[in-house]
Formats: sequence, structure tokens, C-alpha cells
Amino acid sequence: MDVSEAIQGLTPQAVWEHFARIAAIPRPSKKEEKVAAHVLKIARENNLRAERDATGNIAVRKPPSPGKEASPMVALQSHLDMVCEKDRASTHDFDADGIQLVRSNGYIHANGTTLGSDNGIGVAVALSVMLDKSLVHGPLEFLFTVDEETGLTGASGLRPGFLKSRLLLNLDSEEDGAVYVGCSGGRDTVFTFRIRREPVPPGYEPLGFAVRGLRGGHSGLDINAGRGNAIKLMARALWAIGNSNDIRIAAIEVGSKRNAIPREAEILLYIHGEHSSAVRTEVEALNTIIKSEYSTSEPSLALELVSRKPSANERVLAKADQERLLSLLVILPHGVLAMSVDIPGLVETSTNVATIQSEPEAVVVATSQRSSVKTALDDVINSLRVMGKLVDADVKHSDGYPGWKPNLDSHALKVTRETYMQLYGREPAVKAIHAGLECGVIGEKYPGIDMVSFGPTIEGAHSPRERVEIATVQRFWNLLVGVLKNLS
Repeated sequence: MDVSEAIQGLTPQAVWEHFARIAAIPRPSKKEEKVAAHVLKIARENNLRAERDATGNIAVRKPPSPGKEASPMVALQSHLDMVCEKDRASTHDFDADGIQLVRSNGYIHANGTTLGSDNGIGVAVALSVMLDKSLVHGPLEFLFTVDEETGLTGASGLRPGFLKSRLLLNLDSEEDGAVYVGCSGGRDTVFTFRIRREPVPPGYEPLGFAVRGLRGGHSGLDINAGRGNAIKLMARALWAIGNSNDIRIAAIEVGSKRNAIPREAEILLYIHGEHSSAVRTEVEALNTIIKSEYSTSEPSLALELVSRKPSANERVLAKADQERLLSLLVILPHGVLAMSVDIPGLVETSTNVATIQSEPEAVVVATSQRSSVKTALDDVINSLRVMGKLVDADVKHSDGYPGWKPNLDSHALKVTRETYMQLYGREPAVKAIHAGLECGVIGEKYPGIDMVSFGPTIEGAHSPRERVEIATVQRFWNLLVGVLKNLS
């Protein structure tokens, strides 16, 4: 397999070569077979013991360095899947095409798609440790989980005894110079509207309405960045336009991932010919207002009207059902709901309005909630259930995933902090993250396991703007190698 020219000359060489090979393998969530086969092949070729559980997770074990046989076993944990998002103009097929790597200004990014450095860099670093015979370490275990991005289901499927280690280094954080010791728990809430469709009324013309140019991002890590949500902006505009003009919704489909802030929205409307000019004027006015509100956080934001040709046998939502749907979209909260009073700068509780899907007899709105406080998460879930009831929607909640409670007396944290200080002459930041890490699930599966999480700087995860800072990958590697040596 050819190694991408984008990583030529980068160090650590082995890490970047592994990353380029992983990037060439399609690996959407729930479709990790090819990358799993790649990992197992590497293990077999190097005579390392490997096993795979019924969920698809892989554990590979490496013997200790000479003289380190009595050291505690340490697990290096990463996930094999990636979020698959692309620019509107991209023709990339995530089921068939490898990621095209691009190098610029000290970063590696992709060509119009997510990069998969979340968590491909973690996997690449783990594979590099697995094969490097010059490192000093105790017994090692490499845990590669599946389907992290769509619900942490790989970690949730771990069986007792599959993981042997009592120390675990999670390689899925995205901030150089930070060590993470806690994460939020989360649940999804899905609203299903049973709807009726009826023929387009006489005299009505098709018109496409779109929200474009938003940055999107991770629904946990970027939720406090003040970015626009395409669904909320679309609902705001439609509600305003509909107050003075009769608009009818024919087709609505927005977003694809519940853990991503939606970047674009497009909806097919039908409006009476007499209202066409008024609608265009109102959209222009709204565009000016909203662009002004988001001028700093969303400089490329635009509301657009697109001409459409009439379609035979087109049907629109019944008026009452359309009003129920728009009412929910308008009142649904999005963004930060509470900040932590214990950890400065940490988002405690948030919610993301994520996707809308149209079916022949239903419209489904999916949202996701996160909190580091379980009772606060329960309160948000209850409020969303009431909102759904008010608009006669069927509301269902996922079982969710647990949070990871910080342990500031952790041995793994102590060694990681000391190693960072030895390498860089300063203390790392010790943080909790407003996102679901597999540490929360693993900690529930294996009570008492000692864990920390760290990684390089990754920006724009879960969006086509995703990029990894090259220099921080070397520092990530140095820290991991040093921690393994000191833990032994």
C-alpha cells in the first residue's frame, strides 16, 4: 500500500506511516471489518497474541521488555471507526474510498472530508508501540474498539475478562498539553411525528430554502464555541416567513450524525405564487440579520433560496402536522445549558439538535444530550419529553452511556504528570471533557481500573475542517513512550 506523500519526512515516521495506511482503509462506524483485518494481520505477522470478541473489539498482547516482567500490565486503548462527514461538493464515498491526506501550514487535513485523526492517530500510535522493540515497558495490552462514534457500542459490548489490565491509557483526547481524567455521560432523544401528506395546493410553486456555510463540529467539544446550528436557523427562518406567508413543506432532510452540530440544511417548500416576491424579500432581510449575529463565529453563514422545477405527484405535509413539527424545532434548546461550578471552563450540561429525517408517514428529529452530572442529564431528558408531549410527538430516549468521574489520586495520573514535567519542564493541564469517552463505559465494565486520556491537538473533529497539528503528534508519542517506561 502506498504511503501518502503528505506525510513524507514527518516524525515519528512509523506513526505517520501507520496513520496513512489506516486513512487509506474505509472505516465508517459499524463498518470496521477492513481496518480490523489490517490490525489482526499486523499482530499475526509479528507473532503477537490477538483475539476478537463477539462485538468486534480486538485485544493484542505484547510481552514486556527484558527485566520488566513483574511490572503491571498497561492497556493502550483507541477506537477503529471514524465520523464520516464531507463538504457538499465532495464526491467522496466513505464506504469505498480512502481519505485523501493534505499537508499545509503545520497540519494534516483531508480533501473536503473528515480526516479520521479521531481516532486514527491513536490507533497509529498504538500500532507503532506494538511493533517497536526498542521501547522500555511492562506487559502491554492493545485494545481497539469498534463503533465508538455512534454510541460507544464497542466498549459497551466488552465482556468480563476480555481486558486484563488494571491501568489504561486512552489515546482519544484532542489537546496537546492536557491530561483528561473525566468525561460527560450522554443520552439521545428522538422525536417521531406521525404525519399526513396531501397534494400541493393549486397555484403553489416549488422553492428550495437552504442554510449554508456553517462550521459544524463536535456536539460536545465545540458546543460552547457559539457556532450556528443549521436546523435551529432553518426553523427560525421558516417560522418568521410563515407568519405572513403560506408556506408548505414538501421534503426535509438535515444532518447525518447525532454527535455533530449540523452544518447545512436544505428544505423543499411550496409557496403561493402571489407570495414569491415577499418570501424572497423576507429571506434577504433575515440573511442580513443572522449573518450580523454570527459575524464572528460563522463568517461564511448564508441563507439562500434556490429555484426548483415542479415535480409530478409532489405531496406536502398537512398544515397541522407542519405546524407541530416547526413548533418543536423552534422551542427545542440547543447549546450549553449549564457550566460546571467545580471545574472552571468545563461545560456541565448541553444539548444538540442533530438530524431530521423524512419518511413516507413520519418525520424523525434526533437530538443528543450530555452532562457530567447524572441528575442534571435526567432533568434535561424530562424537559424534552414534555416538549414532545406538547406537540403530540412520540418521544424515545436511548439508554445512553455513563460519565467518568475524575480521580485526582490516580497512580496513572501521577506518573503521566511527572513524565510530562520531565519532558517539557512544566505541569500539564488536568481536565475533564464535555464528550463521551470510552473510559466512562470501560470504568463501569471494569470497576476500579485506573485511567487517563491524552493525545495530540486535533481541531474541527467530526467536520470536514478536521485537522491534526503535526508537531503535537511527536510530543504525544514522546509522552506515551515516557509514561510506559515510568509505569514499568
